[in-house]
Amino acid sequence: MKEKILQKALELFLQFGTREISNVKLVEVLGISTKTLYKYFENKEGLLEQVLYLYHDQQYRCLNSLSLDKNGACRFFDAWHYALEIAYNINQKFFEDLHHYYPELTRKVETAIDQKFTEKFLNIIQNAITDGSFEKDIKPMVVLDTVFLLHATIVRTEKFKKYQLSSFDIFLNTMFIYIRGLCSEEGISMLQEHIHSSGYSLTVKQKHL
Repeated sequence: MKEKILQKALELFLQFGTREISNVKLVEVLGISTKTLYKYFENKEGLLEQVLYLYHDQQYRCLNSLSLDKNGACRFFDAWHYALEIAYNINQKFFEDLHHYYPELTRKVETAIDQKFTEKFLNIIQNAITDGSFEKDIKPMVVLDTVFLLHATIVRTEKFKKYQLSSFDIFLNTMFIYIRGLCSEEGISMLQEHIHSSGYSLTVKQKHL
């Protein structure tokens, strides 16, 4: 029952924001009693904390599922394409509510999960440098901070919504351009082949050094 509550709460929070979904609404949707809800969660903040860990855990499992057969540049592309695809259509109120009404809880959860995500992405970047698909002289932590910032700006603000483009078109015109700039000529060729083999209609121009 606890997992069912968490999954439904996550679904509703992402769709409507955290303020819109009260505990009363949640138990109505689930068809359970308030007593059952409080059996597992002391209050809404306790529920929200576990929901946030569930959300990030799901993202991390998907990151871990990336094929190890691909080169580092393609894995980096896939990871951020997936991340943007998932987060772009989340109701902005979800992020706004978290940072406005639950700033300390948000910082607590983000601090707790930051290290494992950072280590995972840095490992992919290092693999890309080692296999030659990324340029040798890039600074992994600077690269990662830049990509995190781009991603947060796209999914947690309304800046790009005005263009009325698909999440993939937004990705191609923002994060993808940056990722391509990290690639060696060989990396660009491999990335182009990967994109075309995945069914995307896109021509990636070779970078002239």
